[in-house]
Amino acid sequence: MGTTADDAAVPWWQDAVFYQVYVRSFADSDGDGVGDLEGIRSRLGYLELLGVDALWLTPFYRSPMADHGYDVADPRDVDPLFGDLAAFDRLVADAHGHGIRVTVDLVPNHTSDQHPWFQAALRGGPERARYHFRPGRGPGGEQPPNNWTSVFGGPAWTRTPDGSWYLHLFAPEQPDLNWDDADVRADLVRTLRFWLDRGVDGFRIDVAHGMAKAPGLPDLDPAVVPVLTGAHAHPAADPRFDNDEVHDVHRMIRQVVDRHPGAVTIGEIWVETDERFARYVRPDELHLGFNFALATTAFDADSVRRAVERSVAAVGAGTPTWTLSNHDVERHVTRYGGGEVGLRRARAMALVELALPGVAFLYNGEELGLPNADLPEWALQDPIFERTGGAERGRDGCRVPLPWEGPPPTYGFSPGDKSWLPMPPEWAAHTVESQLEDPGSMLSLYRHAIELRKTSEAFAGTELEWYGAPPGCFAFRRKGGGLICALNTSDAPVPLPPGTTLLASGPLDGEELPPETAAWLV
Repeated sequence: MGTTADDAAVPWWQDAVFYQVYVRSFADSDGDGVGDLEGIRSRLGYLELLGVDALWLTPFYRSPMADHGYDVADPRDVDPLFGDLAAFDRLVADAHGHGIRVTVDLVPNHTSDQHPWFQAALRGGPERARYHFRPGRGPGGEQPPNNWTSVFGGPAWTRTPDGSWYLHLFAPEQPDLNWDDADVRADLVRTLRFWLDRGVDGFRIDVAHGMAKAPGLPDLDPAVVPVLTGAHAHPAADPRFDNDEVHDVHRMIRQVVDRHPGAVTIGEIWVETDERFARYVRPDELHLGFNFALATTAFDADSVRRAVERSVAAVGAGTPTWTLSNHDVERHVTRYGGGEVGLRRARAMALVELALPGVAFLYNGEELGLPNADLPEWALQDPIFERTGGAERGRDGCRVPLPWEGPPPTYGFSPGDKSWLPMPPEWAAHTVESQLEDPGSMLSLYRHAIELRKTSEAFAGTELEWYGAPPGCFAFRRKGGGLICALNTSDAPVPLPPGTTLLASGPLDGEELPPETAAWLV
């Protein structure tokens, strides 16, 4: 996919719709029950039909899969579970042929414990300087170097056979890198260039608020910072994350990426305040910050409006981003109440998200209305489940493979009869096949909405004007194009704003907007 002279002035990603492919769960080509690169390539026609502009691929690198690929043993190769470099090259070429860009996950905060560097570090080699090894505290060094906890639960330190301790803010199989080390920085530059030279269009940066640790690794203050597990914003007093030195890493990444015009960087940023968030999205750092405001907001008009206004203000003159779900949070159909209620609300919020100026990120399967799957304990694989002693079930429920066509057990996800996580028997109504020609389906709603977003002049302009609205409702207009988006989260119908209806998330009642419904008007 070529770069035009207008790319610098109007970046391709400025109003793009990204589609997150959780590689393990999208499509399996070889029958082993795990999604792979050839499976993605075989479904590019579907993604073009859906109308997305770009893909975000979760890690497909060599990995022992302790955290399903986010424990990287070789960041410049493809794990055989997913294919090989030739398969990746075919995927990128074919995606570009379908008019779809490809961005890939970058995991700079940590490596796998099977990475050659860490294996050498365990043997006492100089590679130890590339990680955080420390002596323990107390008699015989039997206590961890500080009181830090892992995001996945339990302590953030593991003791090695020689009595020293190493830091891992996630699973023990994911030792944190030391970003003060020049070799660590140089290796990331090699990784960036490797994938950019293979044609990728950018990177989504995992734990972009991580990497830098507070100097001296001071204790957490238990009175200020609670034990954090799962996906939460990290308070400013948390010395594990969002330290000022992390911005040096992002400036280094940006210098490399800027040598490839059109390439984009997107940071996963969990921080406490909008002001801290804004510091990552600067002209010499990240192009985009992955914003979780809508993904952590209840189905309530006032709360959604506040989330939108804060998100727009946080990026200033930059580009806001929006998402309702991803591989780390509960699917929003379930979060909004599940069943028919959850579906109605999810349809309404899809129109809100796609009406907003900026970049929209869709998580694979949300266009099918997939809920979180209620999996039996024997099927759970997320390290959060084990690390919390079963207190938290983890993220497997939002990672179940996509149903494409036909009957269970795999609904066309795989040519075989198994999938890495079991697929619910009641998902027949959620398959692509069952929804493709149904004008009232969730898939048809997404297709229509994305097409209008691309083709209607009503979507011009990046500023929002808010209307007065009854309690439990809001309406905004995009200045410039004139699109009006109205949302009713109350339990009673309300009058529609004046205008011609372009699209609604559910049936309208004359000139009224029913409860749990959104509409686009001009």
